[in-house]
Amino acid sequence: MAGPRLSRRHLIAAGSVAAATAVAVTLTASAGASDTKEQAQRAIKGGKAKNVILLIGDGMGDSEITLARDYTVGANGRLNMDKFPLTGAYTTYAVHKDGSPDYVTDSAASGSGWATGVKTVNGRISKTPGTDKAVPTILELAQKKGYATGSVTTAELTDATPAVLASHATDRSCQGPADMAKCPKDTIAKGGPGSIAEQSVNHKVDVLLGGGKQRFDQKVTDGKYKGLTVAQQAKKLGYQVVTDKSELKKVKSVKNGKPVLGLFAPGNVPVEWTGKGAAKGGTEPQRCTTSNPGRPAGTPELKDQASKAIKLLEAKQKSGKNKQGFFLQIEGASIDKQDHAADPCGQIGETAAFDRAVKVARDYAAKHPDTLVVTTADHAHTSQIVPLEAQPPGLSSTLVTNEGQQLKVNYSTNTPGQSQEHTGTQVRIAAQGPQAYRVLGVTNQTDLFTTVREALRLG
Repeated sequence: MAGPRLSRRHLIAAGSVAAATAVAVTLTASAGASDTKEQAQRAIKGGKAKNVILLIGDGMGDSEITLARDYTVGANGRLNMDKFPLTGAYTTYAVHKDGSPDYVTDSAASGSGWATGVKTVNGRISKTPGTDKAVPTILELAQKKGYATGSVTTAELTDATPAVLASHATDRSCQGPADMAKCPKDTIAKGGPGSIAEQSVNHKVDVLLGGGKQRFDQKVTDGKYKGLTVAQQAKKLGYQVVTDKSELKKVKSVKNGKPVLGLFAPGNVPVEWTGKGAAKGGTEPQRCTTSNPGRPAGTPELKDQASKAIKLLEAKQKSGKNKQGFFLQIEGASIDKQDHAADPCGQIGETAAFDRAVKVARDYAAKHPDTLVVTTADHAHTSQIVPLEAQPPGLSSTLVTNEGQQLKVNYSTNTPGQSQEHTGTQVRIAAQGPQAYRVLGVTNQTDLFTTVREALRLG
């Protein structure tokens, strides 16, 4: 008697697992980036994930990873993000309104790709490219299934990457009620959902941690909360609003309709490291300053925000009636921002800070193997490691690494004095846990949406 007929999707998935298995059985405890053979074998399994932790290094292409590795742990060293058992690459292009490829993406279009599974135009937040219609996000789908949800960033919480999860906007600039010039149809006065800040708190995301207090201090101009600031609106919705690490530490729970909104800077969270920016003709060899005097003492590190978010989300899901898990996105945002500024020390420090958050996620997954952890970037960026004798036409800087060696980094995607540019190259994606095998090979950014959806069984 013939067995049940498998759908094309199931046949493809089965083939992917078989191919991944064939690769994994050749691994040894010391091979590649894998910690152990057993970890690799676990990562090729399908099945359901209870939790998903998605880590996004904004602008963290292979060059940015290599630069941070060379400087902090040495050319033969390995970062935490290098130790995932399964690694692939994905393409990051955006699209034009007619669906044709736009080869260099911005963070709005790229984030919308993994958040919704739909490619869109640069500058748009989780809306279609041609018709400008909202598309359900992975966070919204997770909420509907009863998962606890969170978003942590070193940018403003209304910046593009966190925005794609809990808002829909015609343009990424529409961050607060006073910033709606490019989104007239999205205003509450026109029957829209309001600014990114308003939408984010209206979504009742359980944990929102980052910068951007200036957006939440803007007053709502229409609707139920007219006249209140967005932060006051959040409090009306039950949010616990905190502004430094001591207040965050005091938050014990997000249960019973008491989510947490952490606003740790007026704008982007200040970077951890400083140093001389790249210059035309280069710089003298320098060591980075690993304690930024402009960073307030009460500013929590990304790893501490990540750890607190995981604890709060885990506690909520344990107390819930349906015992669902959680979805958490963690962004290291200023890798990108310091790359734009041609600031190698700021960039390396933010990559190192992001890598410590990766360790938090992997340590949690080691004790909870039903957790899918994925780390990737939204797009690549400008920095390149070049020979010391090279004479780049743009900006460059020479660093003295922790190995005592000199390293030259070049920024030449735009003329000196202009912001450096994203690049269109594919970027790394690595994973462990249920459905991690899906990152193998070269995939599309929108495939990450499918990976998370399948892992959490969101339909």
